[in-house]
Amino acid sequence: MKLATFARVSGLSTAACTALVLLAGGVAQADQAAGNACAASLTADGKAIYSAVMAAGDSGDLRTIVTDTTKSLAMSGQIDRGNARSNAQAAAQCLEQARS
Repeated sequence: MKLATFARVSGLSTAACTALVLLAGGVAQADQAAGNACAASLTADGKAIYSAVMAAGDSGDLRTIVTDTTKSLAMSGQIDRGNARSNAQAAAQCLEQARS
């Protein structure tokens, strides 16, 4: 839906609708910034999991996405299998912040 059409249907001015769109975008970026800040403290393997999930951009069930991504990275030798679970759990906490 175009912004002008939305403004007309919602009864808001185009300027008000533009402000809402920009505000929403700013919140999303702030959340991602919080997730990125959290990820900075992760181990290299945790960062790999975080980065892979973020790059996928999937908005489905976070637990499933993290589990599938972690398995893929571990099976391909990109992360250590022995610490995969703990790194996935730590990365998931940062991903939750990025998505909130």
